Amino acid sequence: MATVKEIPAKLVAELRARTGAGMMDCKRALAATGGELEQAIDLLRKQGAAKADKRAGREASEGLIEAYVHHNGRVGVLVEVNCETDFVANTAEFRQLAKDLTHQIAATAPIALRREDIPPEVVAREREIYRAQVEQEKKPEHVRDKIVEGRLNSFYEERVLLEQKFVKDGSKTIGDMVKELAAKTGENVVVRRFVRFERGGN
Repeated sequence: MATVKEIPAKLVAELRARTGAGMMDCKRALAATGGELEQAIDLLRKQGAAKADKRAGREASEGLIEAYVHHNGRVGVLVEVNCETDFVANTAEFRQLAKDLTHQIAATAPIALRREDIPPEVVAREREIYRAQVEQEKKPEHVRDKIVEGRLNSFYEERVLLEQKFVKDGSKTIGDMVKELAAKTGENVVVRRFVRFERGGN
C-alpha cells in the first residue's frame, strides 16, 4: 500500500478535480487504494455520502426555484432546491442540479418526491394489482409476497423522484446526485418540492 507521501501530486489534483474533495482526503483515499484513481473516487463517494447523511438534519433555507418549459409548450416544471448558504446556491454545480431535476421531472412525470409522500391508498391499490398478477401467473404461494414487494419497489423506482435513475446517467439515482452535491459542497442539500404541469392534464 502506498503512503500519503508517495502519491504523485498530479494524481491528487486529478482526483480533486473529479470529486471536489479536500487535498488530504484525496491523498488518503489514493493511499488506501494503492493509487488506483477509480477506486479512490468510489471510496470518496462512499465517505461523502456518509457525511451527507449526517448533514441532513441541518437547516437548508437558501437555494433557488428553477423553471423549465418543454420546447413545444406542452410540459412545464417548477422545482425548489435548498442549501445552507447563498454562496452554494450560486455555484454552477447547484444550478446544474436544479436544471437537471426540471428535465428529469418533465421526462419521467414522478408522482412524489419520496416514497412516504405517496398516499397510502395509491400504494394499497398497486399492491392489490401486483397480488392479482402473481395469482394469475400461478406463482408458488411461498414466494408471492416477495414478488409483490419486488414489483412495488420497481414502482417506487419509476415514480418517486429521489429513487428514479437519472435519465442522462442510469448508473446513479436522483437521490445519489443530491448526496454527491452535499458531499462536494459540505452543505445540506434538499429537494424541497416540485410541480409538473401538462397541457390539458388535471
